[in-house]
Amino acid sequence: MSRIGKKPVTLPKGVKVTVTGSEAVIEGAKGKLFCPIPKGITLDVLADSVTLQRANEEAQTRAYHGLTRALLNNAVVGVTDGWKKELDIVGVGYKAAMDGAKLHLELGYSHPINYEAPEGIQMAVEKNTHIVVTGTDRQLVGQVAADIRKFRKPEPYKGKGVMYTGEVIRRKAGKTGK
Repeated sequence: MSRIGKKPVTLPKGVKVTVTGSEAVIEGAKGKLFCPIPKGITLDVLADSVTLQRANEEAQTRAYHGLTRALLNNAVVGVTDGWKKELDIVGVGYKAAMDGAKLHLELGYSHPINYEAPEGIQMAVEKNTHIVVTGTDRQLVGQVAADIRKFRKPEPYKGKGVMYTGEVIRRKAGKTGK
């Protein structure tokens, strides 16, 4: 058995899971998420937990067993607590601001960058150099944070750019003069 797949997903109060065909619908206080269920995996929804069973021992089915459990757990955490990614901006003159629902970035280019987040994602700017991305869908929160980071990746010589909070940038030594 898969070590992750055989663990039951505990459902906190207020979270409801319903299975419709090949997807599970997870509803909670923060919204509703959909989780695909591949062939060969079945869900047993109980009052306070969900267990996953697989139909056979094929390699692909075993891989889907743990994956589906992890995706289901991420959705449950998302509709109860939500997911959050934090980004820091480092560099002279680099800053961020919110312009309504759009993120306005100045990252050393000749033009400002305006980024509009997809539906279900909230962004906030603290101290002009700290961006917080929150939402219920873990994959979407991570993708939005990666898209923002991609505008100016941190460079290894001076460490300037957009980086995740707590990310360690390996620094390189520059040129040595005589």
